[in-house]
Amino acid sequence: MAGRGAGRFVVVMITCDRGDTARAIARALVRSRAAACVSVYPKGESFYRWKGKMERAREHLLLAKTSMAGLPRLIREVEALHHYEVPEVAAFPLVGGAGKYMRWLREEVCGNR
Repeated sequence: MAGRGAGRFVVVMITCDRGDTARAIARALVRSRAAACVSVYPKGESFYRWKGKMERAREHLLLAKTSMAGLPRLIREVEALHHYEVPEVAAFPLVGGAGKYMRWLREEVCGNR
């Protein structure tokens, strides 16, 4: 079900190879209110091409929830904290959700606007 504000928010996918880095990024984003919530999922496998070579890595997946307006700030914070040369930071529109959750999300990242 679409909640109020649907389309104004995004879920941002971030990957990290180290758990301590993943947790530090999650804490920093929530502390600064760049994200309302960041979920950190344990290591999975990523396969990708990097500098012409096939690579495989064990990575933690972070899912950060924020507003479209706050996305540039979130990206800057991740890039400042992350040790990857090219960190994966990809945003997907949040098209709906439970009304109470959407209100909470708006309050956390947008304040009383």
